[in-house]
Amino acid sequence: MPVSTRDFYEVLGVARDASAEQIKAAYRKAALENHPDRNPGDHAAEERFKAAAEAYAVLSDSAKRARYDRFGNAGGGFDAGGFDPTIFGDFSDILGDLFGFGGRSRARRGGPEPGADLRYDLEIGFEEAVFGVTRKLEVPRLEGCEACGGSGAAPGSEAATCRTCSGRGEVRFAQGMFVVARTCPQCHGEGRVVSKPCTSCRGAGRVERRRELEVKIPAGVDHGARLRLSGEGEHGRRGGRTGDLYVVLEVEPHERYHREGTHVLTAEQIGYAQAVLGADIEVETLHGRESLHVPAGTRPGTQFRLKGKGVPRLGGSGRGDHVVEVSVRVPAPSELSDEQKALLARFGELEGRPARAERSVLDRVRDLLGG
Repeated sequence: MPVSTRDFYEVLGVARDASAEQIKAAYRKAALENHPDRNPGDHAAEERFKAAAEAYAVLSDSAKRARYDRFGNAGGGFDAGGFDPTIFGDFSDILGDLFGFGGRSRARRGGPEPGADLRYDLEIGFEEAVFGVTRKLEVPRLEGCEACGGSGAAPGSEAATCRTCSGRGEVRFAQGMFVVARTCPQCHGEGRVVSKPCTSCRGAGRVERRRELEVKIPAGVDHGARLRLSGEGEHGRRGGRTGDLYVVLEVEPHERYHREGTHVLTAEQIGYAQAVLGADIEVETLHGRESLHVPAGTRPGTQFRLKGKGVPRLGGSGRGDHVVEVSVRVPAPSELSDEQKALLARFGELEGRPARAERSVLDRVRDLLGG
């Protein structure tokens, strides 16, 4: 059964009153799912792909659709038989970017071509990210050649339309079920040929220069943030717009502070007595030293917040918090005096958990002397 004898609405899976946009979306979905490049060797997928293409060729054309709705397949001359590969010339707006049918890219041949966007990786310090900083960058980029005005042709001469592709920038030929578009070998996709190239840019129309820029990094940025500098990318060709420059930030880690969004985290050690009895300690924050009250009975791992002592909110108001996580320091016996050891031993006895007392050097000397 020829594919064109099937109901075209059924092929695309749309209702008979479907809008043009719905038909286009249905065709795009079917074409992407069943394209031979995605289903190598799958004959059934290839047939579905062909059927979807035939259905869209009719239903996307208002006159053909009206005739089909009135007469069906038999009355509209829709089963001429076979598959026409040139059908894809009309589908470039749907498939051009995905499968290289040469749609929008071909429309730019010989015409204005936008400049490329550029990326610049910039490393900044932790505190520079918190408070903001202004940096100077030196960015290499392609700019329009002043000698030839970007034409690529030497002064007094001009580029001629390429005879091989008639200015399209590509040549097309049938290959199996597809129409294949290739870059023109004569003009290399330009659509024109420069017989006498400019000596400054060697016919390219652009030259590489280094541009110095000043970029203001706002307070509160984080690692991986991108800053877009509009119009600071490469210059376009033949009057095309200039690209943009994206500055991607790499924030150096800090030896003391750890950041989570707009909050800053630090670890502070307190003594056993401070944890049990409570204390007021000093904490170094990004905004200076702050007093923190540690209540009696504080356990290791407890977190305290210093409101508004964190990172500024980017594009907003206020700041995050400084979070302090406390740990209890257990000193080594060698760090304690005899008096401290005695007090701890007495505390253990009062607690009902007597500690093993370490004999002092003086006690051992007395034993040796028989005292």
